[in-house]
Amino acid sequence: MDSTQLWTLTDGHAGNRRQADALAVALDCGPAQDWRLQPRLPWSVSAPRSFAGAEHAFGPGFAQALSQPPRLAIGCGRQAALATRLLRERGSKAVQILDPRIDTKYWDLVVAPEHDLLQGDNVITLLGSLNPVDDAWLARARAAFAWFAEFPQPRTAVLLGGSSTHARFDRSAFEVLASKLEVALAREGGSVMITVSRRTPADLIAALRHRYVETPGVVWCGEDDGANPYEGLLAWADRIVCSPDSVNMVSEACATEAPVFVFDPMRVSGRPRRFLDSLLAHGRIRTMDTQLAPFEAEPLRETARVAALVRERLSL
Repeated sequence: MDSTQLWTLTDGHAGNRRQADALAVALDCGPAQDWRLQPRLPWSVSAPRSFAGAEHAFGPGFAQALSQPPRLAIGCGRQAALATRLLRERGSKAVQILDPRIDTKYWDLVVAPEHDLLQGDNVITLLGSLNPVDDAWLARARAAFAWFAEFPQPRTAVLLGGSSTHARFDRSAFEVLASKLEVALAREGGSVMITVSRRTPADLIAALRHRYVETPGVVWCGEDDGANPYEGLLAWADRIVCSPDSVNMVSEACATEAPVFVFDPMRVSGRPRRFLDSLLAHGRIRTMDTQLAPFEAEPLRETARVAALVRERLSL
């Protein structure tokens, strides 16, 4: 498969791009052409449903590219599901990541998290989300952020998101999380390595920016602080604390060997709650408390397994 024979297609959102890219890399089929789709009305609201003229949903560039479809198309998210559906109609093998919310017969394979409860002969399920975190990825990150070795142990990585459809994580929730963390820091010392996400509210970031100025470590509050050290946090963490709102974030934390503590999973509802309940039942995460006691846990690494199934099913 050459460089023109593998496409990844997303709406450009970081979580969707990360999953599509992770699967493409794990398949080891060579470099991929990355499509960041900007759908037009009415397809932006109707995708992945298709009707007359759908080939023009993503503009003239994509419409023209449909005449030379790749051998394999990997899409993630609802907008990409229309694109991968169109490509399959033109001869591509189409792998769609996440539940397209319509019949899966329009794709060769659909890769969906277990908590979506999607079933079908062409459905591959996984616990959590696809991501690139494995031993090699962590080794590269440790080398890139080698100066994190100077932080005193235990190094506590803190991954902060924000409110979502299924979870509330705001300034008041952060204050509770921070108070629990500070009990552990007062008892054990060590350092903190903290990062926020695009969804983290401004008032929470303002509170965070000055809260740990006397604590060893690094606090990243946004682009004004330089490049996000997220990869270094995962690679150097002795333990990880996560807000409960992001399946992707918790999945990547759990792909390390560090014990993972999720703040108040009970505040999560719907499908993400089923994901956290499964991790709790498997012993891969624990509810955050003031002890943050170490525990043994097997890294959650589903990407290589899913890639092997995709290769087998599609004879790649």
